[in-house]
Amino acid sequence: MKENRPLNLGRRSFGGLAAGLGLAVALSACGGSSDPLSNAPSSNAGSSGGATSLTVGSADFPESQIIAELYAGALNAAGVTATTKPNIGSREVYFKAVQDGSVDVVPDYTGNLLLYVDKAATQVSADDIYKALPDKLADGLAVADASKAEDKDAMVVTKATAEKYQLKSIEDLAKVCSEIVVGAPATFAERAYGLPGLKKNYNCEPKKLEPFSDGGGPVTLKALLEDQVQVADIYTTTPSIADNDLVVLEDPKNNFIAQQVVPLYNEKNMTDKAKEALNSVSRILTTDDLINLNRAVSGSQKQNAKDAAAAWLKDKGIVK
Repeated sequence: MKENRPLNLGRRSFGGLAAGLGLAVALSACGGSSDPLSNAPSSNAGSSGGATSLTVGSADFPESQIIAELYAGALNAAGVTATTKPNIGSREVYFKAVQDGSVDVVPDYTGNLLLYVDKAATQVSADDIYKALPDKLADGLAVADASKAEDKDAMVVTKATAEKYQLKSIEDLAKVCSEIVVGAPATFAERAYGLPGLKKNYNCEPKKLEPFSDGGGPVTLKALLEDQVQVADIYTTTPSIADNDLVVLEDPKNNFIAQQVVPLYNEKNMTDKAKEALNSVSRILTTDDLINLNRAVSGSQKQNAKDAAAAWLKDKGIVK
């Protein structure tokens, strides 16, 4: 689940300390004046009040930056002045920024957000995780609606491997697991959802773990396509899955818990109009949308996050 990796740094762990350390220092170096709302006119909190403007933060990887621009664009379209503060850092950093009001809202992922605020959480399904969040968040923090869009770890195989072993799910994989080499980060060996989870939930003990440090990126992909590994841990919004006709194995026992995209916000400056704007994005955003947005920003098009978000908002009718 969303651990610190290149390109996708910080989104996948409820830890992420290594990724956040340097950025935390940089953020704290700004001192008390770093609050982007410090010079905003005072206003009443609550459903009819709120700040005259909102700051939307993001973690330090492209997908989070894209979603932050989606939120900001929708807020502005609804008449709520919004600016973005990208690349804040890992969850440890941006969570504190929302708590102290340095930013008003950030995109997050339900499963790992719950594990961050409640390390003993056992919920795995999308509904159960989302229902558990409000009671576990600190006073003054809340989440708006969760989207259908989800970005989570997945066991991915080539079409040839799927056909060879008749694989549709991790349950199918368990039948041939002793013949399989898994490509994943070294931490997959001890993560609850990694080798321990595969063994516990599916009685699947791979022949070998081949460690890679590129977060399901090009090195992992090359090893999978060349059959150096037969299964790889790749995130579900990674464009290379569709681009290479790869097969995501179903996970009927929820070894990889739900990770819906959700706005995390500070209640102090939030209004009903602003929440509805955020929810307008959540109602429409899908996993396929995230894949295409990631492709536009991180692929050959090299769009910046703001332009990619603006095109999506216009296409979906949120921005006229």
